[in-house]
Amino acid sequence: MNPVSVPAPISGGALAPELLADLAAASRILAAQGVVDGFGHVSMRHPAAPNRYWMSRSLAPALVTADDLLEYDLDSQPCNAGDRKSFLERYIHGEVYKARPDVMAVVHSHSPSVVPFGLVRAKMQAMFHNAAFLAAGVPVFDIRDRFGATDMLVGNTEKGEALAETLGTKDVVLMRAHGSVACGPSLQTTVFRAVYTEVNARIQHWAAALAAGEPLAGLDEEEGVLADSVNQGAGVRAWDLWRAQVRAQAGW
Repeated sequence: MNPVSVPAPISGGALAPELLADLAAASRILAAQGVVDGFGHVSMRHPAAPNRYWMSRSLAPALVTADDLLEYDLDSQPCNAGDRKSFLERYIHGEVYKARPDVMAVVHSHSPSVVPFGLVRAKMQAMFHNAAFLAAGVPVFDIRDRFGATDMLVGNTEKGEALAETLGTKDVVLMRAHGSVACGPSLQTTVFRAVYTEVNARIQHWAAALAAGEPLAGLDEEEGVLADSVNQGAGVRAWDLWRAQVRAQAGW
């Protein structure tokens, strides 16, 4: 018996070329800033159709162009894939968008300085003002708590739901022995958070070594709220720089 063919979801509508260009640039920015390498991905919720999102086909982030971007429904089924392959862990994105209507973009990465904080009891703290969003807390998703021994990948809806539940209302969630997920109210803010989560992790490693067991004087939650409100606007300065750099490199 032939398998039943499931029709592709209906598109939420085309994205403006400048938005597609920004999403492709975001992928390359994350690679240039050392947040992703051959693996990892960034997505953006469709601004006119909140039950759809866009992300690259399965491709190394530094190679992504606007032509590589695909549209998905929130069950992470592609609307326009053709013969292009999707990332296995796209369910991270769809389930975060389902759980968090405020989120407009998601980054999943394995940035090396961040990974250790999912393996130890020491909590990630906000070490400086650019990482103020971390002061609200950084939960850790341990996939084995609900699913036992796995390949560590969030490769279906159930695992994506569990991760989104652990993320809760926070901006970043760590994934034990895997990586992290960052999210935010815009593509620019989310990229900023993914980059500065990695930078903050490096600073915390250095500070902890200097402190030799003494407490670290990171931002408290109130300071985090105040500083992050400034970063929402000022962070665009970093985005403009990073986007100009990757565009120049790519010859766009």
